Parts: sequence; C-alpha cells; structure tokens
Amino acid sequence: MSSESEKKRVQFRAPRGLVDRADTLAAVFETDRTDILISALREYLRDAAHSDEVKQEVAEAYYDDAITFEELQSLVGHEEAANFRLLKQQLSEAFVDDVAEELADT
Repeated sequence: MSSESEKKRVQFRAPRGLVDRADTLAAVFETDRTDILISALREYLRDAAHSDEVKQEVAEAYYDDAITFEELQSLVGHEEAANFRLLKQQLSEAFVDDVAEELADT
C-alpha cells in the first residue's frame, strides 16, 4: 500500500467561518468536509511545489538537514530533489576544500 493511499487521522482547529464555507461547498458537491479539505490541501501543495519562494525554503531546510531527501522529494518531485541533493554535495565538498586550504595557508 502506498503512502498516498494510507490514511492518517489528523485533528486541527480552524476558524469557524472557514469550516462553515467548506461545509457549504461540500453540500453543493454532495460530498463531505473531509473530501473538500483533502482537495484543498492537494491543490495547495501542488501550487507550493511550483513556487520558487517555497522551493527555496524547502531547499534550505534540506541543506540544514531539517528534512530528509525523501521528504524533499515528496514536496518538489524527483528531478528537482536530485538537483538539490547534487548541489548540497557540491556545497559540502567546496566547504571542506575551503577549510583545508585555509588550514594549509596557516
């Protein structure tokens, strides 16, 4: 079973007006609030994955080891994640080389 099809219970508080609007939309589409919220969350995450600003924040979190490669990949896709991983490796190697040079010069 893929992680996309596995279900995880979440609970959160949201402004009443926002929940009421989601309920109204659910009634219009003859579905339930959960379907509306899942749809909205998917759309938000899809849009965020295409935002350069969000990509930069995600990349920085990856470079700082705040998120794993798998988490990075789930947010920005395989190709973009592979590019970030390569850049992280290059930056790490460059840092080591710079420090080695500084130590050799002293």
